[in-house]
Amino acid sequence: MFPTDILLAYLLAVLVVVIAPGPDNILAISRGLSQGRAAAALSSVGAGLGIMVHTVAATLGLALVLQTSPVAFWIVKAAGAAYLLWLGWKAIFSRGLISFVPAARQPMKRVFLTGLLSNVLNPKPGLFVVAFLPQFVAASRGPVWVQMLVYGAIFAVLTAIIFTVLGAFAAQLSKALARRPRVVLAANVGAGLTFVVAGLSILALDRRR
Repeated sequence: MFPTDILLAYLLAVLVVVIAPGPDNILAISRGLSQGRAAAALSSVGAGLGIMVHTVAATLGLALVLQTSPVAFWIVKAAGAAYLLWLGWKAIFSRGLISFVPAARQPMKRVFLTGLLSNVLNPKPGLFVVAFLPQFVAASRGPVWVQMLVYGAIFAVLTAIIFTVLGAFAAQLSKALARRPRVVLAANVGAGLTFVVAGLSILALDRRR
C-alpha cells in the first residue's frame, strides 16, 4: 500500500514543507523562547492535530465544499485571516507573544488551543492537503481513505516533532535573550509581521488555486 520509493519521496516533500518558515513554526519557536520546551511541545502538537483536522476534512470531502462554495470559503478565510492578524497585532503592539515576565505567561491550555486554531482556521493548509496528499495516493494500492489518513498522520507527526525540536532549541536561547530587551522587541515585531503577512495572504487567497 505504501511503496518505499513513494514513501521516501513523500517524507522528503513533507520535511521541506514543515521546515519552511510559516506562522505555525514561528508560534512554536515563540512559545519555546517565552515559556520553555513544554509550551513549545504543546503548541507543536496543536499544529499537528490541525493537520489531521484538515486531513480528515479532505478525506470526508469537506474540503471540496470550500473549493466549490464561495460563501463557505469566504467565512473560513475571513475567520483564519482575522485570527492571524490578531496574533500579529498582539505580538507587535502588546509584545506579549515573546515575553520573559512570569505574569505574562499563557496557561498551557491556551498555548495548545492557539497552536491548534492557528492551523485549523487557516484554509491554506486545508487546500494544500487536498492538492498534496492525492499525488501519493493510488486506488490500485488499497483503500484511498486509508492512504489519505496515513499520509496525513505522517504529515501531522512530523509537524509536531520538528516544531517541538525548533521550540526546544529556542528555549535554550531564552536566558541569553532575556537580558537583551531590544532583541526581544525585534523578535516580537518579526513574529508579528509574519502573522500579519500570513493573514493578508489568506485574504488574497483564491479558492480556485
